[in-house]
Amino acid sequence: MRLVIFFLCAYAPKTAAGHCKWAEVLKDLEQIKASKDIDVSLYTANTDEDKECQEPVIRCFFLETKVILQECLIKKCSKTQDVFNMWKNGNASLENKKWNSTTSAKCKECEEYEEKNFTEFIQSFEKVIQKECKH
Repeated sequence: MRLVIFFLCAYAPKTAAGHCKWAEVLKDLEQIKASKDIDVSLYTANTDEDKECQEPVIRCFFLETKVILQECLIKKCSKTQDVFNMWKNGNASLENKKWNSTTSAKCKECEEYEEKNFTEFIQSFEKVIQKECKH
């Protein structure tokens, strides 16, 4: 019986106040950011958007993550599995988050942001996720 309880505790989703639900995404970002074989231009949301635009900003990053994944599948990148994990973990976190259902008209669409290289995209993505973890 103790083994079952340990197993459940060890693998239950962490929802404690000190745990950020984006922690897995941050780990995945850490894994892929040094990749030299990912060469894409991606719409990169600003890291200083208003708080009310946080949801569309995060959704934009995850939409662009799918572009990275597609590119990695085509080119057989060394970090394809890590990119897939990030996409999967991010989408799971997005689905579990209760967002405000209305988005401000002043929030940009993903395609309105400047295209940046992979390295700049990952740096901005990390900043946005870290900011979200502080809330």
